[in-house]
Amino acid sequence: MAFELKWFSKAQANLMGGESGADAFAVDYLTDTIKVMLTTSAYTPNLDTHETKADVTNEVVGTGYTARGATLGTKTITVTPADSWATVWVTLTAYVVGDVVRPTVGNGHLYKCIVAGTTAAGQPTWPTVAGQTVVDGTVTWAEAGRAITQIDAADTTWPNSTITARYCVGYKDTGTDGTSPLLFLGNFGSDQSTSNGTFQITWSSLGILVVFV
Repeated sequence: MAFELKWFSKAQANLMGGESGADAFAVDYLTDTIKVMLTTSAYTPNLDTHETKADVTNEVVGTGYTARGATLGTKTITVTPADSWATVWVTLTAYVVGDVVRPTVGNGHLYKCIVAGTTAAGQPTWPTVAGQTVVDGTVTWAEAGRAITQIDAADTTWPNSTITARYCVGYKDTGTDGTSPLLFLGNFGSDQSTSNGTFQITWSSLGILVVFV
C-alpha cells in the first residue's frame, strides 16, 4: 500500500542522542529494538507533542496481531554522495513525486521530483542553489542536497491476521511505554483490513526515512 510517512518532531533530536546529555529518549536505530505498531482511526496523531509510546492510543487488537507491534528486521543506514547516486536522469521518462535523480554528468547535487510528469527530450539546466526548482518537460525537479541518508528495514508483515488499521507508528521499544520514544508515523489514508490474510507494510524503495544534506 502507498501511504504518507512523517517524522515525529522529537525523533531527529533523539536519533542524534537526545536534547540533553544521556537523554533517556536517545535512539540508536541499528542496535536498539525498533518496532512498528498499528492503530485504528480512533488515534489522533500529534507530530509536534507526541514523543513516547505512552502518547499513542487505540492500538489495533485482532487475530494475528501482538500488542506493541512487530520488530523491524534487516535495519540499515546508508549514506550516498550525490555523484554516487545510482539513479541517473533519463530523457522522455515518466517520474512520480518523490523520485530522486542525479544529472547524467554528476554536479554534486541530487534532485527530487515535486511535480509528476514526463521528462523532456533534452536535459534541463540543473540548479545548484538549495531548494531551487526547474521544469523539465512536464516534471518539476527541486534541488534536494549533496547527499542522501536512507534509513531502511525489511517490509513488515502480520500473516494470518484479521485486523483493521489506519496508522502505523515506529518507535524504540524499551519495554516501558513512557520511555519508548516515537520515530515515525504512517497514514494509510483510509482503514486497511485483512481477514485471515497478510497485512503488509511495504516501505518506500528509498527507505523508511530519508534525509538530504
